[in-house]
Amino acid sequence: MKMANQNENQEEEYKAFLKNIREEKEETSNFAKLLFTIVLAVLCAVIVCVTVVENSFLMDKFNTDSSDTASSFAKFYNRKGHKNFDVPFSPRRQNILLLGVDSNGSSTDIWNGTRSDTIIIVNIDPKTHSINAISIPRDSKVYLPDNKGIQKINSAHALGGIDLVKKTLKETFGIKIDKYIIVHDEAVEKIVDALGGIPIYVEKPMRYHDYAGKLHIDLNKGNTVLNGKQAVGYLRYRKDGLGDIGRTQRQQWFMRSLFEKLHSPQVITKIPEVLNICNTYIKTDMSFYELSQYAAFARSVDENKIEIATLPGAPNQRGYISYWILDPQKTQEVINRMIYREKPKLDGTKFKAGIMYSPRKDAEAQAMKEKLNELGFEVNMLKITHLSHTRFVANKNDVTVDFLNWLQKKMPELNNMQFIYDPTETFSVGSDFTIILADE
Repeated sequence: MKMANQNENQEEEYKAFLKNIREEKEETSNFAKLLFTIVLAVLCAVIVCVTVVENSFLMDKFNTDSSDTASSFAKFYNRKGHKNFDVPFSPRRQNILLLGVDSNGSSTDIWNGTRSDTIIIVNIDPKTHSINAISIPRDSKVYLPDNKGIQKINSAHALGGIDLVKKTLKETFGIKIDKYIIVHDEAVEKIVDALGGIPIYVEKPMRYHDYAGKLHIDLNKGNTVLNGKQAVGYLRYRKDGLGDIGRTQRQQWFMRSLFEKLHSPQVITKIPEVLNICNTYIKTDMSFYELSQYAAFARSVDENKIEIATLPGAPNQRGYISYWILDPQKTQEVINRMIYREKPKLDGTKFKAGIMYSPRKDAEAQAMKEKLNELGFEVNMLKITHLSHTRFVANKNDVTVDFLNWLQKKMPELNNMQFIYDPTETFSVGSDFTIILADE
């Protein structure tokens, strides 16, 4: 009885914590423009585009092959002689900016005056053959260069185009952009339909109707194949108490499903239609040859070497304007880790493990706890009624993809588990890393 009461109290505390980071926002007639973010759809649209280009025209010419727990991992992590990969472009790390822009209502120039409601910086490292991706919440409060004043960061593209966006990222975060790709929001629906739909687990019933904004979301919980309109609704839904953060998480899950879809042989038959969509709705400063190089690299990256993070902060309402106020210290930690690839030299300190699980995963969670205990980890447990998507969350900077790769060798059931870095400890049970076991 005492343990049951303790679990109930923990769940209530967790719900209260989530309530503190909610972003309650009045909806307007511009709902579609203000809400639309397509983080993972943007990334996968780009991969589709360059993949089919490469498959169609460039494959022959540019083809490339793609004891004590703590001390044991420290040796694994700090080992020398990592494998070098043969990639067809510069071996230095590069920052690729992905923007998803909304509609400006114009039938002539679809790019002018559009806001970038999706902002992702993808850092690729050819030497380690890995990809890091930072999602920047569109409502982040920043100072725009060129005397544009204090604005939401998604206004930069509308006020000064891609040049102002790059300048803002450079002056605000110290991140220099090497290349950019811009995707119009209409591309998402069209590309998903061209691919024949995207299979995904819808974590909860989603119902929302905005007749002025022409947005209708009607999704049931469970495994389903989303068509174009349904995918847009899934990516834009935010009535789950987490606002933009919950939506960003769905974008990350959606990316994984899209990435898997791209590896299916059926994609090759969609080449003409996808190329036509990309030609109309994707804008980039990359040459045809550069696109083929990045396609070859992206297709060969191990999913276990993809790390994703969102710039941490908290919502703030000022009058009728809702901002995302970035946490300066934690934001810098994320940038140092994801962009500059700073990694600590581990000293053998033991991490605390956490397992957050839905009621139906009780047996699996208990078995996982036993294995972690055998490896010497202290494990905190928390049962949550509603959890969406199984994943591995790093709450401490020392917990890296290398650590997860090492742990996967000990616990194969963790293989292919998506890695999320979250220094805000939104999903934590007093732990350095948290394994989330959902009903999917």
